[in-house]
Amino acid sequence: GVIMVLTKSYLRYQPAGVFGVIASSNANILSYHHKSNIVVVPALESVYVWDIRLGRKIAAYHGDQNAEVTALANSSNWVHIAVGFSDGTIKLWNTKDGSSKVTLSGHKSAITALKYDKTSTRLVSGSKDTNVILWDVVNETGLFRLKGHKDLITQCCFLDNANVLITSSKDTMVKFWDLDTQHCYHTMVGHRSEVWDFVLVSNQTRIITGCGDSQLRVWDLTYNNHNLLQEQVEGNQQSNKEKEAPPGAVTCQYKGSFMRQSKDRVITLLSGDKILGCLAADAQLELFKIRNDQEIKSHIKRRMKRIAKKSKDNTPSSEVPLLEQTLEDEYFRIYSVRADAKIRSFLLLSDEVMTNSIKVLLLLNNNSLEIQQVDYGVKPIECKVTNSLHALGHRTVIRSVTFSGDGRYIASGASENVKIWNSSSHQCIRTLSSGYVLCMFFAPGDRQIVVGTRSGEIQIFDLASGLMLESVQAHSKNVWSMCLNPDKKGFISGGADQNIHFWEFELVSDEKFSTSSKRLSISLIRTLQMSEDVLFVKYSPDQRLFAAALLDCTVKVFYADTLKFFLSLYGHKLPVLSMDISSDSTLIVTASSDKNVKLWGLDFGDCHKSIFAHDDSITTVQFIPGTHLFFSASKDQTIKYWDGDKFEYITAMKGHHGEIWSIAVSPDGNTMISSSHDRSLRMWERSDQLVFIEEERELEREALFEESTYNASQERKIPGESSTEVAIASRTTVETVKSAERIIESLEIYENEVTQRESFPNDEGPFNQILKALGDIKPETYVLNTLKKVKSSELEEALLVLPFAKVLTFVKLASDWIKHEQELELVCRCLIFLLKVNHPQLVANKALMSTLDQLKDDLLGFNLAGLQHIKREMESNDVTFFVDSDKKLQDIKKRRKRKRYFPQFRT
Repeated sequence: GVIMVLTKSYLRYQPAGVFGVIASSNANILSYHHKSNIVVVPALESVYVWDIRLGRKIAAYHGDQNAEVTALANSSNWVHIAVGFSDGTIKLWNTKDGSSKVTLSGHKSAITALKYDKTSTRLVSGSKDTNVILWDVVNETGLFRLKGHKDLITQCCFLDNANVLITSSKDTMVKFWDLDTQHCYHTMVGHRSEVWDFVLVSNQTRIITGCGDSQLRVWDLTYNNHNLLQEQVEGNQQSNKEKEAPPGAVTCQYKGSFMRQSKDRVITLLSGDKILGCLAADAQLELFKIRNDQEIKSHIKRRMKRIAKKSKDNTPSSEVPLLEQTLEDEYFRIYSVRADAKIRSFLLLSDEVMTNSIKVLLLLNNNSLEIQQVDYGVKPIECKVTNSLHALGHRTVIRSVTFSGDGRYIASGASENVKIWNSSSHQCIRTLSSGYVLCMFFAPGDRQIVVGTRSGEIQIFDLASGLMLESVQAHSKNVWSMCLNPDKKGFISGGADQNIHFWEFELVSDEKFSTSSKRLSISLIRTLQMSEDVLFVKYSPDQRLFAAALLDCTVKVFYADTLKFFLSLYGHKLPVLSMDISSDSTLIVTASSDKNVKLWGLDFGDCHKSIFAHDDSITTVQFIPGTHLFFSASKDQTIKYWDGDKFEYITAMKGHHGEIWSIAVSPDGNTMISSSHDRSLRMWERSDQLVFIEEERELEREALFEESTYNASQERKIPGESSTEVAIASRTTVETVKSAERIIESLEIYENEVTQRESFPNDEGPFNQILKALGDIKPETYVLNTLKKVKSSELEEALLVLPFAKVLTFVKLASDWIKHEQELELVCRCLIFLLKVNHPQLVANKALMSTLDQLKDDLLGFNLAGLQHIKREMESNDVTFFVDSDKKLQDIKKRRKRKRYFPQFRT
């Protein structure tokens, strides 16, 4: 007989929404079309667009769950927003239709700087891996990688009027790259510490750099016209031969520095039309006014008058020494903006209404945004918060979450308040000002919520009115844990004052609350004194026992009715932070700071299994009602799903970007909510999708293998590359390897077809089943179609790994495609790349000579219209210092009249 092995399968819990996040603080913010009220902000793995005035989310773009947004940039027409992530990928988000089809992967670690050029066709990215990569946005591919910095790239920027890129880094250098020749032609030294940011001002003729010290250094940029350079070189040849080579397209000259107040390092520098903003690590944002020449002159005049007044002898003003103009006069410090929390990013927006006023848009590190208006036309300078966005999330870490008895509402508690959310729409319905919340639960009937705080109080809130009904000083120190009695008549609380209190609900009449109805209150019925701080308390669902976790790393189990001692669960090396008892009251699971989860039987207190569950301390553990399946969550940012009967790890749920403090499973077991240090609440829903343990382990091993293989930082030597400063932009990923395999496979099918054709000349073919299935297509077309399906950004990487035999086949095929003018641009791009990389072998190959010659004749033609255009340009630029220049001009004009240009192409 056949033995069937049934593997146990589980239902997967899938992400079903993130809420409570307004803005995360690891990236910069943008203002949409420079409107002061519409902001584009990072929100962990997503990007949100908020209207601050209306407090409403206009759009959201969701990235991949495992990476956080670390940089944002917008194209000048706002069609695309480039989003850089902590895993080194860049995604282009199309604001028109909300799609994101393009992923650019070239960096190994977090993106730290992103900028578009003024035409929005090129994008530059700098990363923690010290590389700078230039991307072609239109073709969706990397152009090249610039290597030269030795530490994290802090900022990069294109110049508008020269093909030059400026980059700064923590290695104290600012480099100028000539993008035509792809090399660094100037390195700005003279910074003693890391260059954290730089900004271009006065129409890109000045650069101001910010470092770890209190000086902001200023440099002048001079644009060298190409023709001028030539003349200089020609003119200089006679006079001084030893003069050095001509400088690059842009040269810089140190001008001096001016001071800022803050002693901490610069985070960001930004300039508006008239204002320069400098944000420091101590969260003060200093504003400097950029004065124009006229304002500087009048300012110096005023100062000289003042000096003249002061001088005792009242000498006539002519004898007062002339004051030199300093950079402090030009960049005049006007104000320091501060906020309630640390400022992490800011924008300067000109005020449409008032003249001497500026709006400052702030991203704070407590999950909120605000707009401050600084009116610097008056003395003293006025600054007020005009708008802020903070009601839709918590300011601080969410320490506790819980479901209401019917599962319709969720409560989340932080250090300043409790928020009640609708569990289906994820909207915040109530905010209750409370103490620092450590634990809470909905009172039976879901009309009130009971909250335990850090100061030892137990507070009761009425949900309908949002008012606090009562506050009882229950413990002298933290109320670490509370648990509702299974009969719902009362609850127990455990605190850091080593007591376990037993409470009963009661209804009392309260004039302040209502004259007609009574309100909920609590009364203490008995107390159990322990020898250590009580960290967690839990009733068994049959109300026979209750368990208390103590600071001495043990869990003590007592009889609920007599309070007699029953069991001590001993074995954890560090205190137990959370525990749960299964619905049938047979199993207790304990989770501890020692990263272990232990399962115990409640009959004899025997430890069934000890599991090393997480990489950091485990904060919370909970059974799914009616089962022996449970979740554990930890400071290592993951939630794990376990089978408590087989002691097997089922799967991990990743998504949070900070320690996870609390989870709650809904009464029906269909949803789970988790709260984290990243101030987000994440919903997980039970789906119909099955999880098979073997498959999960296999997928995890694959992911690990991919990570270790492709992120290995070995330097690849690519043929055809000589310089150490420039390299290929793309990097090997799983996708590029798969694309390469597809191309190789299609080439093999083509080769087999060719041999089949030779052996059966009469049969038309195709012989291969795939080609037949695709409607009797030619193998040549099949290869071309495979090529067309490869993403533009992965093409070079995929071609790089083709074996030489396949390259030969490809070159022969390419000449065939070019003859028939199929997909010319794509084919030429592949061909040129392959010829560059495999040049020595290809040239040495005798059999290919005829094909290459033919290709040369096919490919290399002249664009006559282009040549004519160049000729015209040269003629118009031809400056002559001779008397007959007028005659020459007339000649050119005559010739122009005689010839009418028609664009022609000749091969």
